[in-house]
Amino acid sequence: MLPSFAIIGGILLNVGAFLTFRGKIFEAVWAYLLADMCWIAMAWQRDDRWGMFFIAVGIGFGLLAFRRMHRGDMEKSLNKDERG
Repeated sequence: MLPSFAIIGGILLNVGAFLTFRGKIFEAVWAYLLADMCWIAMAWQRDDRWGMFFIAVGIGFGLLAFRRMHRGDMEKSLNKDERG
């Protein structure tokens, strides 16, 4: 039996959470985006247009946040010694 897109997406969500816990934010974002792709495929299979729309909006915001983090435009820091 093959795992469903929901199961694969859930596993990738756990991988992303673990990477976030380990402080590997950029790698975690990629895991989250892959999980989102699985959920898009799941919504497509169920012909859930609204689900695909909201997942796509979330992916868009995630990509924008990733871009801002990668360029160093975020105002907050994850380092303990740099917090105000």
